[in-house]
Amino acid sequence: MTTTAPTLRQVTLPTSILLVVGAAAWVGVVAIARGMGAMPGTMGLTFGAFVAVWAVMMTAMMLPTIAPFAALYTRTLTDHRPRRIAELALGYLLVWTLTAAPAYYLAWFAGGLVNTRSGAAKVLAVTIFGACGIYQLTPIKDRCLARCRSPLGFIMKYGSYRGRLRDVRVGMSHGAFCLACCWALMVVLVAVGLMNLVAMVVIAAVVLAEKTWVRGPRLSRVVGVVALVLAVAVVFHPALAPGLFPAPTSGGGMSDANMTT
Repeated sequence: MTTTAPTLRQVTLPTSILLVVGAAAWVGVVAIARGMGAMPGTMGLTFGAFVAVWAVMMTAMMLPTIAPFAALYTRTLTDHRPRRIAELALGYLLVWTLTAAPAYYLAWFAGGLVNTRSGAAKVLAVTIFGACGIYQLTPIKDRCLARCRSPLGFIMKYGSYRGRLRDVRVGMSHGAFCLACCWALMVVLVAVGLMNLVAMVVIAAVVLAEKTWVRGPRLSRVVGVVALVLAVAVVFHPALAPGLFPAPTSGGGMSDANMTT
């Protein structure tokens, strides 16, 4: 297995479509965020609407990060039809879309604490930042990141996949490793606000750098330390978790707990 991480320089013309789709998804995310504002919790969305918004968010944040992997994978194929790249992306995004369910219920729980139970909200903020920081420094994170950064051995394994859904299975397999690598970073969105555009951009940039930058593993540990610092700092400055301590609005602010449908 090679230890050289795939980079954006390896992206081919066919796989560059993943970057285009990701950019289009970012346009959608910005439009959604501008329309909804900085709302805490589930942002007042039904479960179905939340899943749809989450899918757009994951497409924007995560799809561009697999373009280098997709480029390496397609080089092993004799059939380079765009359909195969689309199926690979579909399998990858399916894994991340399935995480909408736990994200929804965690956001719903967090929304119930906003403006009603500040002490519990602070504990949740500390827990989220602390869990992210600790996980970023664990051997499990290192192993999962290593598999994302050195995928050649797994690409050879994927060559044995057969059947019409083989590319979807490859995407799901890679997505599972990516989820294991990055889930703690995504949970941070609950603390800082799911529609926090700055946080989304930062997290997406961290994920991309972890996977493709030569110093990605070191960055991963730096991010872990920063998250641990935030876990302490949020005790004294709750505003560092705007998803749990939103700024007052002229309309008085409404949390998921007192919002009626």
